[in-house]
Amino acid sequence: MELHKDVERIMIGEEELQARVKAVAAQLDRLYEGRRPLVVCILKGSVIFFSDLIRNMQTPIEIDFMAVSSYGSGSKSTGNLKINKDLTTDIAGRDVLIVEDIIDSGNTLYKLKALLIARAPASVNIVTLLDKPERREVPMEPEYTCFTIEDEFVIGYGLDYAEEYRNLPYVGVLKREVYEN
Repeated sequence: MELHKDVERIMIGEEELQARVKAVAAQLDRLYEGRRPLVVCILKGSVIFFSDLIRNMQTPIEIDFMAVSSYGSGSKSTGNLKINKDLTTDIAGRDVLIVEDIIDSGNTLYKLKALLIARAPASVNIVTLLDKPERREVPMEPEYTCFTIEDEFVIGYGLDYAEEYRNLPYVGVLKREVYEN
């Protein structure tokens, strides 16, 4: 696998990603056995993980999409939840599975989960591809995590820097000089 010129190193390779996503999909199948969850993709970063995850699930599902942010135009969370695209599905009485690419401060998902719980679903669970618990600012723990990672700037497999690198087939560490200049 060829390393992109802006990638310092590959943190999680393609095969490891696919194996772990498949294993988590099997866990979710057990959780939702006999039910039909609404699986919610948080755009844009989780779209590749979401696609691989739902293709590996055997449980009947429905899907929907949300675009949310608590960052505004900067790189530090403002703590305010902004909904750029809301669900089109009524979630009252439904099992909801939020699919996220990465949890770091936890601010966005903490507020999003509270917002969705106020809509009276049967349950709300979170599955994340990557978790950076050392960066947490609020009590937010996903129910399912594919990988717990150290505090590094990661790209690929849906994750971006300035809307680039999402299509890399692995999760890589972005070279510091790329984002510090």
